[in-house]
Amino acid sequence: MNEAGDAPTTGRLERCYTGVLNDVMRALGLRNFVLPAGIRPLFPERRLAGPIFTVSGHVDEMADADRTLVEWTGLLAEARPGHVVINQPHTHAVALMGELSAETLQHRGVRGYIVDGACRDVDFILELGFPVCFTHHTPKDIVGYWMPDAFDQPIQIGDVRISAGDWVLADRDGIVIVPKAHIADVLDAAETAMATESLVRKAILEGVDPREAYRRYGKF
Repeated sequence: MNEAGDAPTTGRLERCYTGVLNDVMRALGLRNFVLPAGIRPLFPERRLAGPIFTVSGHVDEMADADRTLVEWTGLLAEARPGHVVINQPHTHAVALMGELSAETLQHRGVRGYIVDGACRDVDFILELGFPVCFTHHTPKDIVGYWMPDAFDQPIQIGDVRISAGDWVLADRDGIVIVPKAHIADVLDAAETAMATESLVRKAILEGVDPREAYRRYGKF
């Protein structure tokens, strides 16, 4: 995958929705791919899709302000264009995204940011339009408190293990992680399922009994 990600795959994934991904991944025998429900999108009406750039970090109350900010700006510099950053900060005490950071990532071509933690400057980010998914708000920041410790290494959020280069789709219903080894099969199955759903919908609207529509197409 190039530095800007895989645009055709991102486009295909963005045309899906998390419910159909859940259904086809379950049918494929995959497990543990939905992030905790507490992580919600700031823009639920917009789908966020792309390959994943992972970040992890830890609390370090001994770190001085300058060091935490140098490390944080290093995180922003490392984030890959065309990717979605997913951060496991291992704390809910401080905000792991704010106005200037969101603007920096957006300017660098990052598609969005997902964190198992807090966000601040939300009014500004709403105006900016940068897609962020997070658990809650707080005005507290990372200065003198939190440090990133790894990029593009496996992380765990809830029961979902996420590796660099896996794929993510977030929408109003939630956030689904697709392992990179399965993205082609999942997309093919999801597109087939959505086409079948359209046939079922057409049959229902034409007056076909829903039980017959299900028997006819094997999908509901």
